[in-house]
Amino acid sequence: MLRALSRLFGLCTVVVVLLVAYGWHDYRTHQDAAIDTDEAVTFTIQRGWSAARVSRELAATGLIRRPFWLEVQARIDDKATDIRSGEYVLEPGLRVGDLLAVFAAGKTVQYAHTIIEGDAFWQMLGRLDDAPRMVHELPPPEAGTAARGEALMAAIGHEGLHPEGQFFADTYRFPADTSDIEFLARAKRQLDRVLAEEWAARAEGLPLDSPYEALVLASIVEKETALAAERPLIAGVFLSRLNKRMRLQTDPTVIYGIGEDFDGDIRRRDLTTDTPYNTYTRAGLPPTPIAMVGREAINAVLDPETTDYLYFVSKGDGSHQFSRTLDDHEAAVRTYQLGQ
Repeated sequence: MLRALSRLFGLCTVVVVLLVAYGWHDYRTHQDAAIDTDEAVTFTIQRGWSAARVSRELAATGLIRRPFWLEVQARIDDKATDIRSGEYVLEPGLRVGDLLAVFAAGKTVQYAHTIIEGDAFWQMLGRLDDAPRMVHELPPPEAGTAARGEALMAAIGHEGLHPEGQFFADTYRFPADTSDIEFLARAKRQLDRVLAEEWAARAEGLPLDSPYEALVLASIVEKETALAAERPLIAGVFLSRLNKRMRLQTDPTVIYGIGEDFDGDIRRRDLTTDTPYNTYTRAGLPPTPIAMVGREAINAVLDPETTDYLYFVSKGDGSHQFSRTLDDHEAAVRTYQLGQ
């Protein structure tokens, strides 16, 4: 009886060893195999997917044959919680055993979207609404710009702050399914970082009391010229006017005060109709920025060109004629604006 039990135990042991050996061989064979594709494919991991769900989806798309082993690897390598959501391009020849490392590295397909220098907040939102592969969590356009701005600023931790000018103009890359709120939170952080850096290195004696005032003036400079070379000089003109307590008298602020109803033509009545943004009727800076800005405009305001110019007028070719006296400025207006 004991001999029979001993033989049975020995047989069971052999079977177990063989099963373990077979399982290990099958595991290693599966992990060493290449994913089953002859061309690059895009595989998307949704937020919240577990290692088991990822394994099943890979099998469902035909990329791997035994999802169980990939789930086992995730447990062995302790990568079950390291998998990042997003789109991944998987190339032919990629080992199944390397998939989890790819997903943990988070090297997802990236999309690009640009916040354009000089865009007002409502224009920026309009472009963002059309951005591909972005999740739209903001209130819809029909809610209105003001309501959308309030919801956005509250969502990114700046409740009560006017949204105009608060998002750094630049091109940003992002993975699929990034929300518009996440995207703009990043642009806000970038604006704060750049503004702090430029403010810390500002020239002495500027008539600006805070980084916010610098941002307001930078937005005006941004709207006044697209020529990078002119920005420091235009900033210098505005700063000289502020120092002399002269009104800025800049058309872009008047246009901003008109809002989305502006039809492209600025009229004399627009210059004389008082709004918080009419720098012809009110002294000092307007209450908020009037557009999104890049680093160059911020730098121009905080490190301006020293000048005794107090006026400038567009030449019609994108550049400006600068003048020191009102008489010279009026002559320039006649030449370049009135064709006299």
